[in-house]
Amino acid sequence: MSPTFFRHRSYRFYVNSREEKRMHIHVHTPDGEAKYWLEPLVELAVNFGIKNYDLKEIEIIIMEKQNEFKDLWKKHFNQ
Repeated sequence: MSPTFFRHRSYRFYVNSREEKRMHIHVHTPDGEAKYWLEPLVELAVNFGIKNYDLKEIEIIIMEKQNEFKDLWKKHFNQ
């Protein structure tokens, strides 16, 4: 199960239910996918095909919604 936390334009922000415990968010775009750590700082973990200018925009969105994503993560994983 991969619930969607947020959508912006063609970006889908989601989590995978069976993954590591460190807080992170996945982003799917028409060009590829990326994974960002949410703690201790917002940081790109991996990128598969997303262009740099999109990564910059995605990172800004994640930073702006970081607390919301963390709350959704905790709720989803019953923490």
